[in-house]
Amino acid sequence: MKLTKKQFKQDFEKRLTTKFATDVEKAGPIETFAAVASVVKAYYSTIWQDDNEYKDESKKKQAYYFSIEFLPGKMLKSNLLNLGIMDTVREGLSDLGIDLDTIAEMEPDMAIGNGGLGRLGSCFLDSAASTGIPLNGNGIRYSYGLFKQKIVDGYQVELPDSWLDNGNPWEVRRSDKAFEVRFGGEVWLEEDGKGNLTPRYRNQERVLAVPYDTPMVGFENTTVNNMCLWRSEVPKDLDLRFQNLDYMRQTAMLSAELYPDDSNYDGRLLRLKQEYFFVSAGLQRLIKHFENVNKVPITHIADFISVHINDTHPALCVPEFMRILVDEYGIGWERAWNITVKVMSYTNHTILSEALEKWPEDMVKTLLPRIYQIILEIDRRRTAELLPKVGAKLVHSTRIVKDGQIHMANLSIIGSHSTNGVAKLHSDLLKDVELHDFYLIYPERFNNKTNGIADRRWSQISNERLSTVLDETIGKTWRHNLNELKLLEAYKNDENTLERLQAAKFDNKLRLAAYIKEHNGITVNPDAIFDVQVKRLHAYKRQLLNVLHILKLYFDLKDQPELDVVPRVFIFGAKAAPGYHYAKSIIKAINEIANLINSDKEIGDKLKVVFMENYNVSKAEIIIPAANVGEQISLASKEASGTSNMKFMLNGALTIGTLDGANIEIFEAAGKGNYFKFGLNKDEVYDYYKNGNYNARDIYEQNPVVHRILDAFIDGTIPNITAEGPEIFDSLTTYNDEYFVLRDFNDYVRAQKDLEKLYKNRTAWTKASLMNIANVGKFSSDRTIREYADDIWHIHEKK
Repeated sequence: MKLTKKQFKQDFEKRLTTKFATDVEKAGPIETFAAVASVVKAYYSTIWQDDNEYKDESKKKQAYYFSIEFLPGKMLKSNLLNLGIMDTVREGLSDLGIDLDTIAEMEPDMAIGNGGLGRLGSCFLDSAASTGIPLNGNGIRYSYGLFKQKIVDGYQVELPDSWLDNGNPWEVRRSDKAFEVRFGGEVWLEEDGKGNLTPRYRNQERVLAVPYDTPMVGFENTTVNNMCLWRSEVPKDLDLRFQNLDYMRQTAMLSAELYPDDSNYDGRLLRLKQEYFFVSAGLQRLIKHFENVNKVPITHIADFISVHINDTHPALCVPEFMRILVDEYGIGWERAWNITVKVMSYTNHTILSEALEKWPEDMVKTLLPRIYQIILEIDRRRTAELLPKVGAKLVHSTRIVKDGQIHMANLSIIGSHSTNGVAKLHSDLLKDVELHDFYLIYPERFNNKTNGIADRRWSQISNERLSTVLDETIGKTWRHNLNELKLLEAYKNDENTLERLQAAKFDNKLRLAAYIKEHNGITVNPDAIFDVQVKRLHAYKRQLLNVLHILKLYFDLKDQPELDVVPRVFIFGAKAAPGYHYAKSIIKAINEIANLINSDKEIGDKLKVVFMENYNVSKAEIIIPAANVGEQISLASKEASGTSNMKFMLNGALTIGTLDGANIEIFEAAGKGNYFKFGLNKDEVYDYYKNGNYNARDIYEQNPVVHRILDAFIDGTIPNITAEGPEIFDSLTTYNDEYFVLRDFNDYVRAQKDLEKLYKNRTAWTKASLMNIANVGKFSSDRTIREYADDIWHIHEKK
């Protein structure tokens, strides 16, 4: 949009007066941020309205992305960038004595997500708007998010993340578009004498779902899509007998926190309730909008609507859509089922059994009695249809309901026309191993869509120094097409370009070093290798492998103080699920090892360990641009894709990683010599599973380096882990090292030595960094979302 500095300053000063009855000199930082955000919201509201009218009038097909979490980060700079007014607003505020970066810090991260799943969803919404693809998000407006992590005496402590204390300036509450969602009670079917069955209900719990719309502004275009987040409230007309504090508390809990503790029955019940809540509300809204806009029979809805199930949390989209078509619109079962399958599509994000949700039959029957009936009927009809075609073995292995459990991944696959993995390796494993029986039945439904990232957030916003170097070296076309970064390859031997890339990286390291000093009280050397592992804490991601290598380096330096090493700063950022005791023990161990090493004066700047508390998008925007190395060290075959690997690559960090997830495709793109590969491959992992011949205890007994490192967890070398140390030790020995940490250790050490050797040659290192940046184009979420639009949803970009 076109905006002059003069106009912005007038709008901003006026908004301070009308919103807060104050002026520039008296306004506090929170008021200043709110006023700026309000002005920016006004700028895009007209574009939003116009785009909504265009979509309604053109009646083009739209897609709806159902996800239990999104992780947008802060929105001010994103909206400024996408509107094309970042520099204008920055300069206008500067004229008034206000620093944009300082004001942007006042905005809290939207606490509606946890990790890669939510961040991917947000990258997709950003990319869809920026490519003109009509994709809308549907999720929950959590009041307190996952949790705010505090580290107290090395332990993770979970606090509420009260991100809404000062409101959310970007959202619009749509009370007139609220819908009821109902739980429990009794349901029975009445026949009308003509063979038609009508469900009847009584004693149901009623919850009002109120939508809050947050616009997703496209990059320098006229598309503004929508992210709808639902809040649970008590219906206004609820019988006064039920309006008690317990009922109100239970209702509020539906949209209070992401991933409530599922280690007990009540927590699992709440999770299931949340999943149906946002699924039912979202489907009701999109169907009502379809009716209002398209004026065609509901049987044509698949020509206008696509619903995407992001992982298994929204799997209830399948039976809920059937309920609406059959019960509310009177469509026959077979026709309704054909429509449902055409509308639905599903992304699988993991092969870990714990993440493939299964719900006890009795829980679903009690909480969602009509949905339970529909699931049973889907399963019964499919079984009857397939038995004579494929045989009992295949039918049984792929049933939705078996062994007293309802299998949500099975429901998603059966009820969708498309099932995709998120990296080539992952998709191949789904077809060949994990979902092989489904692939035999529905081969045409399986496909791959390698994940991607929104470069606007992860370069243009978070790494302005690098973006400037790129602009001045290859021009600005890369900002609209990340494949244009390929032009940078022509400069791999240009001394000036390499020096400028080094300078940009060093500036980012200085920024991170200052942040670490302020927030962690640790002084780190910006000339050191910044080696970063930031991701959810889980055993398969193998933060523990990183820890064991750090201990090796520490012991080497203690044994040989004169050892010539490149200084290293190891940076961790990770949250553990509240009920995941083992992961929390690893966090405790990392923090105690950090205290041990950082306080050792003999070690000095040669080795530092930093744990970044409460890792989130905003912290990632500081950490990732400063990284020299990105750790992607999960056990081969366990990580579906990973996207932090792509963010590191975009920012010129070199990957040390296994042949897992999207690492394989990253290695292929970056080129030989521009990454550090180690460890078992997926075939070797599966051979161990097949033969059962892995013995971690033998490695511990026969490898003196490993022996010494593991003993440190139980002999008092690492202080203050009397409970956690033995737990970790036993997991790697007595319980046979589930994720082959010890098996990959030696090769990991070898790769780390190769890394250190290359870093000593700064020119060679910077060339490798340049090659990573130049070849990251494939990993743009713009590419990914176009593939979804073309191959799965069959929707088109706005021209």
